[in-house]
Amino acid sequence: MASQDPFIGREIVNGQFQILQKIGSGGMGSVYRALQRDMNRMVGIKILHPKLANRTDLVARFRREARAMSQLTHPNTVKVFLYGELEDGALYIVMEFLEGKNLNQTVRSEGPFAVERALPILIQASGALDEAHRAGIIHRDLKPENIFLVQTGTLRDFPKVLDFGLAKVGERQMRPGSIILTQEGMVFGTPEFMSPEQAQGKALTPASDIYSLATILYEMLTGKLPFDARSPMEFIQLQVMAQPIALEQRAPGKRFPVELQQIIDRALAKRSEQRFPSAAEFATAMQTVLRGGTYSVQQTAPKLGSGDAPPAGASPGVVPDGDRVAAQSQHARAIRASTSTPRAVAPSGKTNVRLLVGVAIAFLALGIALASFLAKFVIR
Repeated sequence: MASQDPFIGREIVNGQFQILQKIGSGGMGSVYRALQRDMNRMVGIKILHPKLANRTDLVARFRREARAMSQLTHPNTVKVFLYGELEDGALYIVMEFLEGKNLNQTVRSEGPFAVERALPILIQASGALDEAHRAGIIHRDLKPENIFLVQTGTLRDFPKVLDFGLAKVGERQMRPGSIILTQEGMVFGTPEFMSPEQAQGKALTPASDIYSLATILYEMLTGKLPFDARSPMEFIQLQVMAQPIALEQRAPGKRFPVELQQIIDRALAKRSEQRFPSAAEFATAMQTVLRGGTYSVQQTAPKLGSGDAPPAGASPGVVPDGDRVAAQSQHARAIRASTSTPRAVAPSGKTNVRLLVGVAIAFLALGIALASFLAKFVIR
Protein backbone atom coordinates (compact mmCIF):
# COMPACT_ATOMS: atom_id res chain seq x y z
CA MET A 1 0.00 0.00 0.00
CA ALA A 2 1.38 3.40 -0.96
CA SER A 3 2.36 5.71 1.87
CA GLN A 4 0.12 8.67 2.66
CA ASP A 5 1.08 11.92 0.98
CA PRO A 6 2.69 14.03 3.73
CA PHE A 7 0.93 17.20 2.57
CA ILE A 8 -2.63 15.87 2.78
CA GLY A 9 -4.29 17.18 5.92
CA ARG A 10 -1.49 19.64 6.55
CA GLU A 11 -2.15 23.31 7.31
CA ILE A 12 0.23 25.73 5.64
CA VAL A 13 0.99 29.46 5.49
CA ASN A 14 0.19 30.12 9.14
CA GLY A 15 -2.92 27.99 9.02
CA GLN A 16 -4.50 29.90 6.12
CA PHE A 17 -4.86 26.78 3.97
CA GLN A 18 -5.69 23.17 4.76
CA ILE A 19 -4.63 20.69 2.09
CA LEU A 20 -7.39 18.18 1.45
CA GLN A 21 -6.61 16.10 -1.62
CA LYS A 22 -4.05 15.56 -4.37
CA ILE A 23 -5.60 16.26 -7.77
CA GLY A 24 -2.61 15.97 -10.06
CA SER A 25 1.15 15.67 -10.34
CA GLY A 26 3.87 16.30 -12.85
CA GLY A 27 7.60 16.36 -13.28
CA MET A 28 8.10 19.40 -11.07
CA GLY A 29 5.41 19.15 -8.45
CA SER A 30 1.95 18.13 -7.31
CA VAL A 31 -1.33 20.04 -7.28
CA TYR A 32 -3.71 19.83 -4.33
CA ARG A 33 -7.23 20.92 -3.54
CA ALA A 34 -7.19 23.00 -0.37
CA LEU A 35 -9.56 25.00 1.79
CA GLN A 36 -8.80 28.65 2.40
CA ARG A 37 -10.48 29.04 5.79
CA ASP A 38 -10.86 32.81 6.06
CA MET A 39 -12.36 33.10 2.58
CA ASN A 40 -14.33 29.83 2.87
CA ARG A 41 -13.33 28.84 -0.65
CA MET A 42 -11.50 26.05 -2.41
CA VAL A 43 -8.16 26.80 -4.00
CA GLY A 44 -5.56 24.86 -5.91
CA ILE A 45 -2.06 24.69 -4.46
CA LYS A 46 0.91 23.62 -6.53
CA ILE A 47 3.90 22.48 -4.46
CA LEU A 48 7.35 21.80 -5.90
CA HIS A 49 8.52 18.28 -5.15
CA PRO A 50 10.61 18.59 -1.96
CA LYS A 51 13.33 16.39 -3.48
CA LEU A 52 13.86 19.09 -6.12
CA ALA A 53 14.26 21.96 -3.66
CA ASN A 54 18.05 21.85 -4.04
CA ARG A 55 17.85 22.14 -7.84
CA THR A 56 18.58 25.82 -8.41
CA ASP A 57 17.36 25.75 -12.01
CA LEU A 58 14.01 24.12 -11.17
CA VAL A 59 13.44 26.37 -8.18
CA ALA A 60 14.07 29.37 -10.41
CA ARG A 61 11.65 28.01 -13.00
CA PHE A 62 8.97 27.45 -10.35
CA ARG A 63 9.37 30.98 -8.99
CA ARG A 64 9.29 32.33 -12.52
CA GLU A 65 6.01 30.55 -13.24
CA ALA A 66 4.44 32.04 -10.12
CA ARG A 67 5.74 35.53 -10.85
CA ALA A 68 4.67 35.41 -14.50
CA MET A 69 1.16 34.16 -13.72
CA SER A 70 0.62 36.61 -10.88
CA GLN A 71 0.99 39.50 -13.33
CA LEU A 72 -1.66 38.24 -15.76
CA THR A 73 -5.25 39.37 -15.27
CA HIS A 74 -7.07 38.06 -18.34
CA PRO A 75 -10.22 36.13 -17.36
CA ASN A 76 -9.07 33.14 -19.41
CA THR A 77 -5.77 32.82 -17.53
CA VAL A 78 -5.82 30.86 -14.28
CA LYS A 79 -5.58 33.32 -11.37
CA VAL A 80 -2.65 33.19 -8.95
CA PHE A 81 -3.44 34.46 -5.44
CA LEU A 82 -0.20 33.85 -3.57
CA TYR A 83 3.19 32.21 -3.84
CA GLY A 84 6.12 31.67 -1.52
CA GLU A 85 8.16 29.19 0.48
CA LEU A 86 7.00 26.88 3.27
CA GLU A 87 8.84 26.42 6.54
CA ASP A 88 10.57 23.28 5.26
CA GLY A 89 11.78 25.01 2.10
CA ALA A 90 9.10 23.66 -0.24
CA LEU A 91 7.85 26.24 -2.76
CA TYR A 92 4.14 26.73 -3.40
CA ILE A 93 1.69 28.60 -5.64
CA VAL A 94 -1.91 29.22 -4.53
CA MET A 95 -4.27 29.59 -7.49
CA GLU A 96 -7.95 29.42 -8.27
CA PHE A 97 -9.48 25.96 -8.05
CA LEU A 98 -10.74 24.69 -11.39
CA GLU A 99 -13.45 22.08 -11.80
CA GLY A 100 -13.87 20.50 -15.20
CA LYS A 101 -11.66 18.77 -17.77
CA ASN A 102 -8.72 19.82 -19.85
CA LEU A 103 -9.01 19.85 -23.64
CA ASN A 104 -7.17 16.57 -24.02
CA GLN A 105 -9.59 14.77 -21.71
CA THR A 106 -12.59 16.39 -23.38
CA VAL A 107 -11.59 15.51 -26.96
CA ARG A 108 -10.74 11.95 -25.91
CA SER A 109 -14.07 11.43 -24.17
CA GLU A 110 -16.39 13.37 -26.51
CA GLY A 111 -14.65 13.16 -29.87
CA PRO A 112 -13.73 15.99 -32.25
CA PHE A 113 -15.46 19.33 -31.74
CA ALA A 114 -17.72 21.06 -34.22
CA VAL A 115 -16.28 24.24 -35.67
CA GLU A 116 -18.91 26.26 -33.79
CA ARG A 117 -17.70 24.84 -30.48
CA ALA A 118 -13.95 24.78 -31.11
CA LEU A 119 -13.43 28.32 -32.37
CA PRO A 120 -14.93 30.21 -29.38
CA ILE A 121 -12.67 28.23 -27.04
CA LEU A 122 -9.54 29.05 -29.02
CA ILE A 123 -10.58 32.68 -29.49
CA GLN A 124 -10.73 33.10 -25.72
CA ALA A 125 -7.46 31.24 -25.18
CA SER A 126 -5.84 33.49 -27.78
CA GLY A 127 -6.95 36.51 -25.76
CA ALA A 128 -5.18 35.12 -22.70
CA LEU A 129 -2.01 34.50 -24.72
CA ASP A 130 -2.14 37.96 -26.27
CA GLU A 131 -2.07 39.56 -22.82
CA ALA A 132 0.90 37.37 -21.86
CA HIS A 133 2.75 38.21 -25.07
CA ARG A 134 2.23 41.94 -24.57
CA ALA A 135 3.69 41.50 -21.08
CA GLY A 136 6.77 39.87 -22.59
CA ILE A 137 5.78 36.30 -21.64
CA ILE A 138 5.89 33.40 -24.11
CA HIS A 139 4.25 30.24 -22.80
CA ARG A 140 6.38 27.69 -24.74
CA ASP A 141 4.40 24.62 -23.62
CA LEU A 142 0.89 25.10 -24.97
CA LYS A 143 -0.92 21.80 -25.37
CA PRO A 144 -4.48 20.53 -24.73
CA GLU A 145 -3.57 19.52 -21.17
CA ASN A 146 -2.76 23.17 -20.41
CA ILE A 147 -6.15 24.52 -21.51
CA PHE A 148 -8.80 23.69 -18.92
CA LEU A 149 -12.53 23.91 -19.64
CA VAL A 150 -14.73 25.08 -16.78
CA GLN A 151 -18.31 26.25 -16.42
CA THR A 152 -18.61 29.79 -15.13
CA GLY A 153 -22.18 30.70 -14.29
CA THR A 154 -24.13 29.94 -17.44
CA LEU A 155 -21.01 29.94 -19.63
CA ARG A 156 -20.05 26.48 -20.87
CA ASP A 157 -16.61 25.68 -22.24
CA PHE A 158 -14.91 28.63 -20.53
CA PRO A 159 -11.19 28.00 -21.11
CA LYS A 160 -8.41 28.70 -18.64
CA VAL A 161 -4.80 28.73 -19.80
CA LEU A 162 -2.47 27.36 -17.15
CA ASP A 163 0.99 26.02 -16.43
CA PHE A 164 3.50 28.69 -17.34
CA GLY A 165 6.28 26.52 -15.92
CA LEU A 166 8.26 26.73 -19.18
CA ALA A 167 7.34 30.33 -19.87
CA LYS A 168 9.96 32.57 -21.39
CA VAL A 169 9.79 35.96 -19.73
CA GLY A 170 11.19 39.34 -20.64
CA GLU A 171 13.53 41.41 -18.50
CA ARG A 172 10.71 43.18 -16.68
CA GLN A 173 9.51 39.82 -15.28
CA MET A 174 12.98 38.84 -14.07
CA ARG A 175 14.10 39.57 -10.55
CA PRO A 176 17.66 40.88 -10.10
CA GLY A 177 20.02 37.93 -10.12
CA SER A 178 17.54 35.59 -11.86
CA ILE A 179 19.02 32.63 -13.69
CA ILE A 180 18.57 32.28 -17.44
CA LEU A 181 17.25 28.72 -17.56
CA THR A 182 17.49 28.01 -21.26
CA GLN A 183 20.04 28.70 -23.91
CA GLU A 184 19.69 28.84 -27.65
CA GLY A 185 20.15 25.32 -28.95
CA MET A 186 18.32 23.70 -26.03
CA VAL A 187 14.86 22.28 -26.77
CA PHE A 188 12.10 22.36 -24.17
CA GLY A 189 8.41 21.63 -24.55
CA THR A 190 6.13 18.96 -25.98
CA PRO A 191 7.20 17.75 -29.46
CA GLU A 192 3.65 17.18 -30.73
CA PHE A 193 2.78 20.87 -30.25
CA MET A 194 6.06 22.74 -30.58
CA SER A 195 6.83 25.11 -33.42
CA PRO A 196 9.55 24.38 -36.00
CA GLU A 197 11.83 27.02 -34.46
CA GLN A 198 11.29 25.57 -30.99
CA ALA A 199 12.04 22.09 -32.31
CA GLN A 200 15.37 23.44 -33.59
CA GLY A 201 16.28 25.19 -30.35
CA LYS A 202 16.05 28.66 -31.90
CA ALA A 203 15.06 31.89 -30.18
CA LEU A 204 11.27 32.12 -29.79
CA THR A 205 8.72 34.85 -30.40
CA PRO A 206 4.95 34.92 -29.73
CA ALA A 207 4.52 33.29 -33.15
CA SER A 208 5.71 30.04 -31.58
CA ASP A 209 2.70 30.01 -29.23
CA ILE A 210 0.42 30.78 -32.20
CA TYR A 211 1.74 27.67 -33.95
CA SER A 212 1.00 25.59 -30.85
CA LEU A 213 -2.51 27.05 -30.57
CA ALA A 214 -3.20 26.16 -34.20
CA THR A 215 -2.01 22.59 -33.57
CA ILE A 216 -4.40 22.39 -30.62
CA LEU A 217 -7.24 23.69 -32.81
CA TYR A 218 -6.37 21.11 -35.47
CA GLU A 219 -6.63 18.29 -32.93
CA MET A 220 -9.89 19.67 -31.53
CA LEU A 221 -11.44 19.60 -35.01
CA THR A 222 -10.10 16.24 -36.23
CA GLY A 223 -9.21 14.29 -33.10
CA LYS A 224 -5.76 13.84 -34.60
CA LEU A 225 -2.48 15.72 -34.91
CA PRO A 226 -1.32 17.37 -38.16
CA PHE A 227 1.40 14.73 -38.61
CA ASP A 228 1.70 10.96 -38.29
CA ALA A 229 4.70 10.10 -36.14
CA ARG A 230 5.74 7.24 -33.90
CA SER A 231 8.23 8.97 -31.61
CA PRO A 232 9.07 12.41 -30.20
CA MET A 233 12.08 12.70 -32.50
CA GLU A 234 9.96 11.91 -35.54
CA PHE A 235 7.51 14.62 -34.48
CA ILE A 236 10.40 17.06 -34.27
CA GLN A 237 11.53 16.15 -37.78
CA LEU A 238 8.04 16.58 -39.17
CA GLN A 239 7.53 19.92 -37.42
CA VAL A 240 10.67 21.20 -39.12
CA MET A 241 10.37 19.60 -42.56
CA ALA A 242 6.85 18.41 -43.44
CA GLN A 243 3.63 20.17 -44.29
CA PRO A 244 0.59 19.33 -42.14
CA ILE A 245 -2.09 17.05 -43.52
CA ALA A 246 -5.16 18.98 -44.72
CA LEU A 247 -8.14 18.98 -42.35
CA GLU A 248 -10.53 17.16 -44.67
CA GLN A 249 -7.88 14.58 -45.54
CA ARG A 250 -7.32 14.03 -41.82
CA ALA A 251 -11.03 13.72 -41.05
CA PRO A 252 -12.67 11.97 -44.03
CA GLY A 253 -16.36 12.71 -44.32
CA LYS A 254 -16.17 16.04 -42.52
CA ARG A 255 -16.32 19.38 -44.27
CA PHE A 256 -14.58 22.52 -43.08
CA PRO A 257 -14.88 26.12 -44.30
CA VAL A 258 -12.22 26.98 -46.86
CA GLU A 259 -11.40 30.04 -44.75
CA LEU A 260 -10.69 27.85 -41.74
CA GLN A 261 -8.15 25.81 -43.70
CA GLN A 262 -6.50 29.04 -44.81
CA ILE A 263 -6.25 30.26 -41.22
CA ILE A 264 -4.70 27.01 -40.02
CA ASP A 265 -2.32 26.98 -42.98
CA ARG A 266 -1.10 30.43 -42.03
CA ALA A 267 -0.81 29.72 -38.31
CA LEU A 268 1.17 26.53 -39.07
CA ALA A 269 3.59 28.18 -41.49
CA LYS A 270 7.14 26.92 -41.10
CA ARG A 271 8.60 30.41 -40.87
CA SER A 272 7.42 32.40 -37.88
CA GLU A 273 7.16 35.68 -39.79
CA GLN A 274 4.58 34.11 -42.12
CA ARG A 275 2.16 33.42 -39.24
CA PHE A 276 -0.26 35.86 -37.66
CA PRO A 277 1.64 38.78 -36.14
CA SER A 278 -0.22 38.42 -32.84
CA ALA A 279 -2.56 36.09 -30.98
CA ALA A 280 -5.16 38.86 -31.17
CA GLU A 281 -5.09 38.78 -34.98
CA PHE A 282 -5.31 34.99 -34.93
CA ALA A 283 -8.42 35.38 -32.75
CA THR A 284 -9.85 37.99 -35.14
CA ALA A 285 -9.43 35.62 -38.09
CA MET A 286 -11.19 32.81 -36.22
CA GLN A 287 -13.98 35.21 -35.22
CA THR A 288 -14.43 36.13 -38.88
CA VAL A 289 -14.93 32.48 -39.82
CA LEU A 290 -17.29 31.96 -36.88
CA ARG A 291 -19.46 34.86 -38.08
CA GLY A 292 -19.53 33.46 -41.60
CA GLY A 293 -17.40 36.27 -42.97
CA THR A 294 -14.65 35.94 -45.55
CA TYR A 295 -10.98 35.42 -44.91
CA SER A 296 -8.66 35.57 -47.86
CA VAL A 297 -5.02 35.71 -48.84
CA GLN A 298 -3.02 38.57 -50.20
CA GLN A 299 -1.46 38.13 -53.59
CA THR A 300 2.07 39.10 -52.60
CA ALA A 301 3.87 35.79 -52.25
CA PRO A 302 6.18 35.49 -49.23
CA LYS A 303 9.72 34.25 -49.36
CA LEU A 304 9.57 30.55 -48.65
CA GLY A 305 11.68 28.71 -46.12
CA SER A 306 13.34 25.40 -46.90
CA GLY A 307 10.40 23.52 -45.37
CA ASP A 308 7.59 25.58 -46.92
CA ALA A 309 5.43 24.25 -49.71
CA PRO A 310 4.56 27.08 -52.11
CA PRO A 311 0.90 28.02 -51.63
CA ALA A 312 -1.23 27.93 -54.74
CA GLY A 313 -2.44 31.44 -53.98
CA ALA A 314 -0.44 33.85 -51.91
CA SER A 315 0.78 35.02 -48.53
CA PRO A 316 -1.99 34.58 -45.94
CA GLY A 317 -3.51 37.72 -44.52
CA VAL A 318 -6.78 39.12 -43.21
CA VAL A 319 -8.62 41.48 -45.52
CA PRO A 320 -11.91 43.31 -44.91
CA ASP A 321 -15.11 41.60 -46.02
CA GLY A 322 -15.92 42.56 -49.57
CA ASP A 323 -12.26 43.07 -50.51
CA ARG A 324 -11.59 39.43 -51.17
CA VAL A 325 -9.28 38.90 -54.09
CA ALA A 326 -10.92 37.63 -57.25
CA ALA A 327 -8.62 34.71 -57.76
CA GLN A 328 -9.34 32.50 -54.76
CA SER A 329 -6.46 30.51 -53.37
CA GLN A 330 -6.32 26.82 -54.09
CA HIS A 331 -4.81 24.63 -51.40
CA ALA A 332 -1.78 22.60 -52.24
CA ARG A 333 -2.20 21.01 -48.82
CA ALA A 334 -5.61 19.57 -49.82
CA ILE A 335 -3.90 17.12 -52.16
CA ARG A 336 -0.81 16.63 -50.03
CA ALA A 337 0.15 13.03 -49.27
CA SER A 338 0.62 12.01 -45.64
CA THR A 339 4.40 11.65 -45.71
CA SER A 340 7.13 12.32 -43.22
CA THR A 341 9.11 14.48 -45.65
CA PRO A 342 8.01 17.23 -48.02
CA ARG A 343 7.57 16.41 -51.68
CA ALA A 344 10.29 17.38 -54.13
CA VAL A 345 8.51 18.97 -57.09
CA ALA A 346 10.42 18.77 -60.37
CA PRO A 347 10.27 21.78 -62.67
CA SER A 348 8.09 21.52 -65.75
CA GLY A 349 9.72 19.74 -68.64
CA LYS A 350 12.89 17.79 -68.20
CA THR A 351 13.80 16.82 -64.63
CA ASN A 352 16.62 18.95 -63.26
CA VAL A 353 18.98 16.37 -61.78
CA ARG A 354 21.16 18.97 -60.07
CA LEU A 355 18.09 20.37 -58.28
CA LEU A 356 17.17 16.94 -56.96
CA VAL A 357 20.71 16.34 -55.75
CA GLY A 358 20.67 19.74 -54.04
CA VAL A 359 17.43 18.88 -52.27
CA ALA A 360 18.87 15.56 -51.08
CA ILE A 361 21.97 17.29 -49.75
CA ALA A 362 19.83 19.86 -47.95
CA PHE A 363 17.81 17.11 -46.27
CA LEU A 364 21.01 15.32 -45.26
CA ALA A 365 22.39 18.54 -43.73
CA LEU A 366 19.19 19.07 -41.78
CA GLY A 367 19.33 15.50 -40.48
CA ILE A 368 22.89 16.07 -39.26
CA ALA A 369 21.79 19.31 -37.56
CA LEU A 370 18.94 17.52 -35.81
CA ALA A 371 21.28 14.80 -34.60
CA SER A 372 23.73 17.38 -33.28
CA PHE A 373 21.30 18.76 -30.75
CA LEU A 374 19.74 15.41 -29.81
CA ALA A 375 22.15 15.08 -26.93
CA LYS A 376 20.83 18.37 -25.57
CA PHE A 377 17.16 17.54 -26.15
CA VAL A 378 14.97 17.77 -23.06
CA ILE A 379 11.32 16.73 -23.20
CA ARG A 380 9.14 17.93 -20.43
